[in-house]
Amino acid sequence: MKWQNALDDFKYYLKIERGLSANSIENYELDVLKLIRYLEFRNMQTSPIDISYETIQDFVYQSAKELNTRSQSRLISGLRSFFTYLVFEDYRKTNPLDHIETPKIGRKLPDTLSTKEIDDLISAIDLSKTYNGVCIGERNRALLETLYGCGLRVSELINLRLSDLFFDEGFIKVTGKGDKQRFVPIGSNTQKYIDIWIAIRAHIKVHAEHTDTLFLNNRGKQLTRAMVFTIIKDLAKAINLNKVISPHTFRHSFATHLLENGADLRAIQLMLGHESITTTEIYMHVDRSHLKDVLMTYHPRK
Repeated sequence: MKWQNALDDFKYYLKIERGLSANSIENYELDVLKLIRYLEFRNMQTSPIDISYETIQDFVYQSAKELNTRSQSRLISGLRSFFTYLVFEDYRKTNPLDHIETPKIGRKLPDTLSTKEIDDLISAIDLSKTYNGVCIGERNRALLETLYGCGLRVSELINLRLSDLFFDEGFIKVTGKGDKQRFVPIGSNTQKYIDIWIAIRAHIKVHAEHTDTLFLNNRGKQLTRAMVFTIIKDLAKAINLNKVISPHTFRHSFATHLLENGADLRAIQLMLGHESITTTEIYMHVDRSHLKDVLMTYHPRK
């Protein structure tokens, strides 16, 4: 099918030219497949190559009944990118989403943890816990200390390598979105727990493909995103934490706590690996008291 060829080309473009992660590419593909399923369900003898504005409009209208505003906005944005690519590559002449507005969504403020809640979560780790001879308790402590201590995304955490550790200089090398690399400072406390884990890791039979991977599972392979989510979920349950948290909550907490303690927003941007400062500015909304402190400290007529 011609549309399948177009979708494959689009995915290749996202990977090679835009440098997107596998997860991001999969989300774009799912947007297109939702449209395909809609056309098949309606028995429409058409494809994205020659779909009309009216059909797209009806698809968006029907989708709005099932999706919240944020999900609907993401769907339209994903399809708009796909059709922009089709036009660019001469699969079709116009983008049928050019005149379809993306619903306005409010800026979602990130959930955060207090320093006490983070301490409680890490303290709840059973450091004596082993699995197939691997002390996963020590691994989990090093993992969470790194997640919070360096403000990493979960994908950056599980892809961290031994060769990315520059402890003498006080930095780690992080590979972020689009394979962009940055150096993030790492505190001595976090280094200490990573060193403990590395000493344990030395006794694990490591799979050939993961000899340089820092965080391993009990089979000597790279830890998965799902496993990190499970570790955090189980710890939250253990301390009866009345919040829905994820690995990203530690990243949000890292940035918020730095801001609360007077860190410069530009420095936070660099450590988080945000391409635009406007992405980092969301943390100004989390802690409005910081704005007041800045005014009272620096304005000549305070």
